[in-house]
Amino acid sequence: MQQLLGPEDPPPFALFNEKGRAPLLLLCDHASKTVPKALGDLGISEQELARHIGWDIGGLDAAIELATTLDAPLVASGYSRLVIDCNRWPGGEGSIPEISDGTSVPANHGLSKAKIDARAEACFWPYHREVDRQLDRMTTGGRSVALLVMHSFTPEMKGFQRPWHVGVLWNDDPRLPEPLLAELRRDSSLVVGDNEPYSARASYEYTLNAHARPRSLPHCSLEVRQDLIDTPGEARTWGRRLAPAIRAAVAVALS
Repeated sequence: MQQLLGPEDPPPFALFNEKGRAPLLLLCDHASKTVPKALGDLGISEQELARHIGWDIGGLDAAIELATTLDAPLVASGYSRLVIDCNRWPGGEGSIPEISDGTSVPANHGLSKAKIDARAEACFWPYHREVDRQLDRMTTGGRSVALLVMHSFTPEMKGFQRPWHVGVLWNDDPRLPEPLLAELRRDSSLVVGDNEPYSARASYEYTLNAHARPRSLPHCSLEVRQDLIDTPGEARTWGRRLAPAIRAAVAVALS
């Protein structure tokens, strides 16, 4: 298999606060808009790559603040979701989109299985192997931990102005999402979505299904609207704002 990443490319994941003591692993599946040098610009402009189609705007800064405030480890992906989406099944729906929110991505058209596999091996599997490594480490000796994935969402999609400030995404395990929804709704100024603006019950969701469900860990994703966290300062502010609700919900989920 041809090696996609070269010596000048950054690593496929980043690890923050590995020695964090909280019983919580934080993830950020769409943390970066970086593209491997071998793929050039994917055939799109820097302005397009910087949109929500390329990454979760503000997601990494908010996640780093959460990791610091909660004293939790964080694993973040290293490459753009347009290279390969770390929250989609490799080779499945949305994994390497040819068109994303109306933008054609020329470098993603008509890829051979070998090229798909090369992207997965370079940018997808190393991130998910690190997630498993961290969970193995954190659950040693039977310790109970929770898993929370940080995402952000565009304020408008297909002409619809999304009213939610934050959303909690979950499937059929209520242990973490139900107390998190309750804690977030204590703040009357927040519009909180329950499986909005997306649902974690969709079959294409990878991260929670691959890591949390097989291990029976309390889990969910947390979405924050991108216009609220589109600068590093605002993202850090929201990280601090959301941390108490997450801390309280994790305590309930693991009790």
